[in-house]
Amino acid sequence: MKYLITGANGQLGREWVQYLSEISTNFNACNSDDIDITIKSEISAAIESYRPDVIINCAAYTNVDLAESEPEKAFAVNEGGVKNLTECCKDAGIKLIHYSTDYVFSGSEADSKRYPGGFPENADANPINIYGKSKRAGEQILEASEIDWLLIRVSWLCGPSGLNFVNTMLRIGEERNVVKVVQDQYGCPTFTFDVVKKTIELLRSDKSGIFHISCSKKISWADFAEEIFRQTGMNVKVERISSAEFPSKSVRPKYSLLSVKKIEENGLKVLHWKEGLSELISRKNQKL
Repeated sequence: MKYLITGANGQLGREWVQYLSEISTNFNACNSDDIDITIKSEISAAIESYRPDVIINCAAYTNVDLAESEPEKAFAVNEGGVKNLTECCKDAGIKLIHYSTDYVFSGSEADSKRYPGGFPENADANPINIYGKSKRAGEQILEASEIDWLLIRVSWLCGPSGLNFVNTMLRIGEERNVVKVVQDQYGCPTFTFDVVKKTIELLRSDKSGIFHISCSKKISWADFAEEIFRQTGMNVKVERISSAEFPSKSVRPKYSLLSVKKIEENGLKVLHWKEGLSELISRKNQKL
């Protein structure tokens, strides 16, 4: 099977490149300079040149706060780019794997009571910020398409490299011994290596539709930070604060836990978040 990766320089794209480099030579990794998914002709040219069986779309606009001031850019990538990909995949008979986010859900108090085990794949999406709205718009394009597609939602994504919560905490921990972290936003992290492994298993089983990939157990960002410092042995105190005390240009969901029941029902083992964090830290240390 031949793979074409878009957004290969992002943290998830890099994980795909590393994984496929170890098991296959039949892939082509393209960053945004190689393929701008907002330009349909660039996608078509890459398909014509490489003729993949599967496109793995890791390209996305992900700056949650900046999206509030430049919504047109967020929608151009997260909606328009997906539209271009689906049209090109339809013409060429290619399967499309696309990634989305927990931010397509509003995460209200009512949601937390209705879905105490996390949002299932068929829960009503009602995003509350521009980033979430743009990602949901892309999902709707995919769902309405006539191609073979696999949509994976992830939450609190973290990998060895790139911008993510773990790397931010480690950087801040080197600079100071106290860090303020919100304690009233709940969810669970997802690790890039776990996403790639599970996506491959779903692909090998010829699955289509929507799947949630995340770790297990509901935690707050403050809980996550404390465990990061505990596992790395850093002497950093976490000062727990409310969302109101942490100014942000965008409104963030208070509850964005994803249900992993469907993944388990398909025979895939769900990582506990502490176990996933431990593996991530080990992988980062191996690269040092």
